[in-house]
Amino acid sequence: MNIDALFNINPYSLGKKEKSKLLSNYLAELTRHHYMKSVHYKAMVDAMSFDINSEVTYTELPFLPVRLFKLNHLSSIANKDISKTMISSGTSGQQPSKIFLDKETSLRQTKVLAKIVSEFTGSTRSPMIILDSISVLKNRNMFSARGAGIIGFSMFGTKRVYALKENMELDIESLGAFVRDHQESRIFIFGFTFMIYKHFIKELQKKKINLDLSNAILIHGGGWKKLESQSISPKEFKKLLADLTGLKSIYDYYGMVEQTGSICMECEYGHLHTSIFSDIIIRRPYDFSVAEIGEIGIIQTVSILPKSYPGHSLLTEDEGILLGEDDCQCGRLGKYFQVIGRLKNAEIRGCSDTYAS
Repeated sequence: MNIDALFNINPYSLGKKEKSKLLSNYLAELTRHHYMKSVHYKAMVDAMSFDINSEVTYTELPFLPVRLFKLNHLSSIANKDISKTMISSGTSGQQPSKIFLDKETSLRQTKVLAKIVSEFTGSTRSPMIILDSISVLKNRNMFSARGAGIIGFSMFGTKRVYALKENMELDIESLGAFVRDHQESRIFIFGFTFMIYKHFIKELQKKKINLDLSNAILIHGGGWKKLESQSISPKEFKKLLADLTGLKSIYDYYGMVEQTGSICMECEYGHLHTSIFSDIIIRRPYDFSVAEIGEIGIIQTVSILPKSYPGHSLLTEDEGILLGEDDCQCGRLGKYFQVIGRLKNAEIRGCSDTYAS
């Protein structure tokens, strides 16, 4: 199936057997593509003694540690074809990842993000509140992960307001006016988890302000490590928002700059879901074999989108647990899972966690 044909079907409509066949074909093709186009990738695959022409399932294809993108210039395109460079989150002193995109890969990412998110927001664009400052959007040719997230999700908004001033102070006047002006519409809200807590929830509490966002939908992401250290669980986070704003439609997502677009959205039952464009594999830390449902291990992510760089199969630094496949109560097919947290001694890298640091 051509990748464009996938945009005509529901992103959660393929069962295990059909999706496995699709991913195995796409990812084997991408492995061969990057082997031919990237000198560094070829050297690593050769060092693994992997035959790129062998017929295997996608779980048996080579995968790279995500940290390699901090250490090497990994690209499968000529410098003249780079249209955008994505920079990962990173605290001061950390080497960020650099992801090089051409127009084709960038367009794929945008289309897939739109396809996935519209399953939760609907196909109609809405007035949008961005719980961040416009100052983060500085260099349009070299995006931070935070800036890229804002730009990516902005496609779902019509009229937009940035809720934070450049000094990160909550602009309650502009925010209140925007909510009043669009009280008859369903407002779409986007932000990063810790920043929402620090600059929105805590400020509303401090100033004893209640906003009526009962008809809005919030999508957030970027890591939980710093909130967990303050004993704020996902359940408590949602309760605080509900108490202060009436928000009920709140969805977390799991994603990273190395596989932009291939996000895993949280469903109504609190489970993160893979779409037909990507998947996760939980690997046992002692031998990297594939773990069973219910077994904690290291999260490997695969995506059919990265064509300009060899990021189609990556071993993350996150621990997770596969909860099931094709049988979530929400009705969406595919794997659903939970992120446990960062591996011990792994760098903080989520947008929220990095900002908090």
